[in-house]
Amino acid sequence: MAHLNRRFFRREPVALAKALLGRTLVRVLDDGTRLAGRIVETEAYLGSEDRAAHSYGGRRTARNESMYLDAGHAYVYFTYGMHWCMNVVAERPGVPTACLLRAIEPLEGLDLMRAHRQRHAETDLCSGPAKLAQALRIDRSLDGVDLVTDSRLFLERGRAIAAQRIAVASRIGVGYAGDWALRPLRFYIAGNPHVSRAAPSGGPRI
Repeated sequence: MAHLNRRFFRREPVALAKALLGRTLVRVLDDGTRLAGRIVETEAYLGSEDRAAHSYGGRRTARNESMYLDAGHAYVYFTYGMHWCMNVVAERPGVPTACLLRAIEPLEGLDLMRAHRQRHAETDLCSGPAKLAQALRIDRSLDGVDLVTDSRLFLERGRAIAAQRIAVASRIGVGYAGDWALRPLRFYIAGNPHVSRAAPSGGPRI
């Protein structure tokens, strides 16, 4: 199946975060083994104005340089001194917005994912941003790769999710961002068991 093209990614981050749901994230290992999963949860980060974004206030460092690339590039960063997390860059070059991939539903390569995670429950393999990066062997070596053209990490079309199936909630783990922590910028497929954490109601929360 063909990679998603640049046009798909070149939209503002909220629209991209919703559009990513249902698409297939693919990681191809050095030996050609393919690991893949359906994206079921995302978070939007709105750039310089967003207190929770790594690019808040126009911050530009070696760590977040990939956020300033063209839409459709990967921004992979290290956090808490132990975890990798993957974002998909949105919009256009020089505009540092991105969407965090929070959870995927495993589709291919589950045995290897279990080995990488040292976990057996399918719903515990990729139900969080650090979990999915560990399961798919995503690390700093993939920071800045072009998801449109790269053969190691890319997205396939999958199936778009209807608006009525998308639940909305505040982002997780960004309490330091003040009012920005409460904004409804997390999106997930309602009722999907692979989501990292559903809203308390189990449904949409605006």
